[in-house]
Amino acid sequence: MLSFLIMNMAPGNPVDMFINPNVPPEMRELRKELLGLNDPVYVQYFKWLAGVLRGELGYSFSSYAPVTELIGARIGPTLLLASSSLAVGLIIAIPIGILSAVKHNTRLDYLMTGLSFLGTSIPPFFLGLGLIYILGVELKWLPTGGMKTLGGDGGFADIAIHLIMPVLVLGMTIAGKKVRYVRASMLDVLGQDYLRTARSKGLSEWAVTNRHALRNALIPIIAVIGAEIPLLLGGSIIIEQVFQWPGIGQLTMEAILSRDYPTLMGLNLVAASVVLLTNLLIDILYAAVDPRIEFN
Repeated sequence: MLSFLIMNMAPGNPVDMFINPNVPPEMRELRKELLGLNDPVYVQYFKWLAGVLRGELGYSFSSYAPVTELIGARIGPTLLLASSSLAVGLIIAIPIGILSAVKHNTRLDYLMTGLSFLGTSIPPFFLGLGLIYILGVELKWLPTGGMKTLGGDGGFADIAIHLIMPVLVLGMTIAGKKVRYVRASMLDVLGQDYLRTARSKGLSEWAVTNRHALRNALIPIIAVIGAEIPLLLGGSIIIEQVFQWPGIGQLTMEAILSRDYPTLMGLNLVAASVVLLTNLLIDILYAAVDPRIEFN
């Protein structure tokens, strides 16, 4: 409801954004009437809500295509980008965080922590533009944008090479934030009495760290990772614009600029669903990681 109200409070409307300024005012009013924009805001909202309850998200004001089709066509590329970036970020963050915790208060720890701050502080759009200039324009190693080569086959290799730079940008951002969480969680666990007991029984440091400490340290890490997923989908808006990736982020920007209310509301509904499903998944993973937690 708040999203719908805020969108309708924004200046401009879909008719003003797309119709030629020379069109007579009566034609504009007719167009608004056909789109239902002359109805009170609460009437527009309940019409949209009634459609949702019927499984319909309405039609785009700009392309007149069903919103479900627009989102369905874009959600695949966004999920591919987000999941690949999250995997790369965790592959970088977890080993570095563990190493930083094991070697805490050493030069290696300070170096790892400093690099994590660097990864967090560099704006993703700036890093993306830098990679485009260096790897795409100067060295010509990678394509500068898009999801596939124009006129190409659009196969796995073609998509993978286009995926490298946006995944590097998002993955480095995720890793920069998660290294400190992994380090802090591991440090908290490494000081526990049961680990000192495990060492006194002759277990190797590798077994103590990776078989016993890591599993118990994963509980707070899972919570942080779960909170990252909705933020990752939102943060991909900028990256998709920079790299012209045809996903939900790019669709969101197009819908904002065109005041496409049905598409924006559909995207908000998807985002809210992702948050709810992510929280459910986190609860399930808690029980999978920690045997002390059981489903009631």
